[in-house]
Amino acid sequence: MSLQEPGLQALNFQAIGLQALNVPEPNLKDQWQQAKKILCIRLDAIGDVLMTTPAIKALAGGRHITLLTSRSGAEVAALVPEIDQVMTYDPPWMKATSPRLNSRPELAMVETLREGNFDAAVIFTVFSQNPLPSALLCYLADIPLRLAHCHENPYQLLTNWVLDPEPSSGIRHEVRRQLDLVASVGFHITDERLSLQVPESDYQRVFDHLSRLGLNREQPWVVIHPGATALSRRYAAEGFAAVARRLVLDANCQIVFTGTEPERSLVESIQAAMAIESFSLVGALDLAEMAALLAIAPLVIANNTGPAHLAAAVGTPVVDLYALTNPQHTPWGVPNRVLFHDVPCKFCYKSLCPEGHHHCLQLVTPDEVFKAACELLAGSPSTIEPDSMATILTRPALTVSLESDCQSATWVPTAREVWR
Repeated sequence: MSLQEPGLQALNFQAIGLQALNVPEPNLKDQWQQAKKILCIRLDAIGDVLMTTPAIKALAGGRHITLLTSRSGAEVAALVPEIDQVMTYDPPWMKATSPRLNSRPELAMVETLREGNFDAAVIFTVFSQNPLPSALLCYLADIPLRLAHCHENPYQLLTNWVLDPEPSSGIRHEVRRQLDLVASVGFHITDERLSLQVPESDYQRVFDHLSRLGLNREQPWVVIHPGATALSRRYAAEGFAAVARRLVLDANCQIVFTGTEPERSLVESIQAAMAIESFSLVGALDLAEMAALLAIAPLVIANNTGPAHLAAAVGTPVVDLYALTNPQHTPWGVPNRVLFHDVPCKFCYKSLCPEGHHHCLQLVTPDEVFKAACELLAGSPSTIEPDSMATILTRPALTVSLESDCQSATWVPTAREVWR
């Protein structure tokens, strides 16, 4: 099933969510406009950092931008031209961080931020994350202006509190959420595309890789990235094999597989099941080279994972095999097809399928994926708006009923239930 099917009218967050925020006093807005050194905090992974880049662009405009992020986020941040400095930090309130022996890293981070002499800090989160630990670090570091979405009253921890309307009033695309956040203190931008700049040297290395593989760039070719960190977001290997085989036989396409070294066995199993020639760059590319490959590729087929957002950032069409774990991370600003099978358990926010059947992905047929790929290769424009998943969200608790095994309405969990 594709999100190209018509849905109910998307929520107007300018009318709903932004009415709920605390509008800063005029002199406080002036202070934001006068800020020269801004700290942006996004303690998440590659895709999350990329989906924050339009908001970072809005903040930049001659200002010095520092990003505080995770180690994986730092890798892609190095390719974002609006970011002047990157700092890494793995905080104890993030799931992936190893257990702390003591609070010394946090005390050290406070001093590091204090030494940065920042004029302002913007804390970017998804609605299920609590911004207050980061806000406390900024408060203790004496950063004078502090902005974030928050469900509860932060009192003095934030100078600019945007009351978070998600998920109770619906869910925005992640890019839109962050653009709305910085707009609340007067920062706007007309170019809302993701921002990424790939060095020319990385393009040359990728051309060399493709030449060694024997790829004919005059013939159609497709990049397939079959991996994902979360099991709940992985389309079946046999499904990828069927799609790839048909693209070779019926669409005269060459297939280039990508992945990290731990995904080598997955890709090799797909190639074996295809029983026809394909190419692999598994383990051969760093992140900048991966971005260069996706930039020159005619099409990318991937799960809802980092490479789908990398492709969007470099302007390449994407077929996104989109597990319905959450609704807000669809490809932004490029031709795309978002494929899923609607299920009653949608938007579970789980890394492992709680039902054990993975129907939201596994009931997407290889024929559907092949058709979507051929449409994009033929230049068929996407009918999906930038806030594409929002077209199936209605007021707080409902989604559109599409032809599937779905009930007529699906309850969207509250933030506290998502945290649980």
